[in-house]
Amino acid sequence: MEMWFSEFHTPDVKHSIRVNRQLYSRQSEYQRIDIFETPEFGRVLTLDGNVMLTERDEFIYDEMITHVPMSVHKEARDILVIGAGDGGVVRELTRYDRVRHIDLVEMDPMVVEACRAYLPGNACRLDDRRVHLHYENALRFIRRCEARYDLIIVDSSDPFGPSEGLFTREFYGNCYNALKDDGIMVNQQGSPFYAEDAHAMQRSHKRIASTFQISRVYQAHIPTFAAGYWLFGFASKKYHPVDDLDAEAWNALNLRTRYYTTRLHKGAFYLPAFLEDMLKEVED
Repeated sequence: MEMWFSEFHTPDVKHSIRVNRQLYSRQSEYQRIDIFETPEFGRVLTLDGNVMLTERDEFIYDEMITHVPMSVHKEARDILVIGAGDGGVVRELTRYDRVRHIDLVEMDPMVVEACRAYLPGNACRLDDRRVHLHYENALRFIRRCEARYDLIIVDSSDPFGPSEGLFTREFYGNCYNALKDDGIMVNQQGSPFYAEDAHAMQRSHKRIASTFQISRVYQAHIPTFAAGYWLFGFASKKYHPVDDLDAEAWNALNLRTRYYTTRLHKGAFYLPAFLEDMLKEVED
């Protein structure tokens, strides 16, 4: 008997992956957590039936949400990561010797527990001495912070259900206050292809653009995410994501990556015409 996992991207579109076996399935206080073993994508983490990562393509997401801001802000040392309980973003951040403190705020301790057990390639640096785990609501956590961080990475799930509060104007304002004078915030912006996702992306971008002096959107191609086309938001008080990129300095670090390069960095901010039009619709 064949087993398949299917995720609905719209009521009329679903993406299916053949499953060898289910490794983990539990209902936490917040969500259902499942981990599957698949022949094509390796181990797959899903939350409430939505793919969060696969071993095959997680490197694309984690590299693009991490190395883009780190290559622009060469002095980023104190960092806040919201979500990302799987550990992939932390893994990439700890590759930088200059990083001295990472606060990881994850709502659901069972996500971390599951990933430590079944996705060690992601969770391998959660015990780094610079990493401090906080199991609490990110909205409450960030309200207590002022001018504390050089970089905030918001690695939330989609703007529905438990993560909805991480896409509000209030939340982005709190992020602004928690950043130092030259701070950067990066967040996942979803896909612009299907109507519901596109509307959520526009709403988020509008709120960020009205909060930060500099706000840009960039793209990556992630096969297991909706439409295989994913967006990130880059917001800053000072740094422009392309003009202030120091490619020579980042390349001198000799960090081995599988997706991110400084050439790709520049190209990721050159968006297709339909997306430029969607962003202009909501920019003040």
